[in-house]
Amino acid sequence: MARNPARYIDGFVIPIPRSKLAAYRELAKVAAQVWIEHGALEYVEAVLEHALPGFGLPFPKLVECRRGETVIFSYIVYRSRAHRDRVNAKVMTDRRIAESCTGGAMPFDPKRMTWGGFTDLVAHRGSERAKDAIKAPRKGEQRGGSKTAKRAGGRTAAKSAK
Repeated sequence: MARNPARYIDGFVIPIPRSKLAAYRELAKVAAQVWIEHGALEYVEAVLEHALPGFGLPFPKLVECRRGETVIFSYIVYRSRAHRDRVNAKVMTDRRIAESCTGGAMPFDPKRMTWGGFTDLVAHRGSERAKDAIKAPRKGEQRGGSKTAKRAGGRTAAKSAK
């Protein structure tokens, strides 16, 4: 069986004021469209929903979140590092990106953003059946709640630890 070449992934962790999430969403929508149009394979922006205190180093602590802040975790997938470099060269000259980054329009402090470029170590995609299961919650489950909170009777892990 021939091995597929490793994909390349740019990953980002960004502390952001909760009050600026709507503005960030608008910026991210534009960025996603631009990256995909210029050849990125996948573009994902996610906001922190749950970080279990007491296990490892939670993202808010990692990025030193201040009061009223949350964390954005995002990544962009490319075929290879060379493909990433070609896509990013086009993206950086796209007027939509330049317009979104001027005049203090950034809804977060770029100096506090962490990022890095990664190659696949292990990559596995679920089947279409698994994807369908993700779309539809099982009977009695709610969408958007964490498994830990459900196991704790709807309480967060921090509250149930008291």
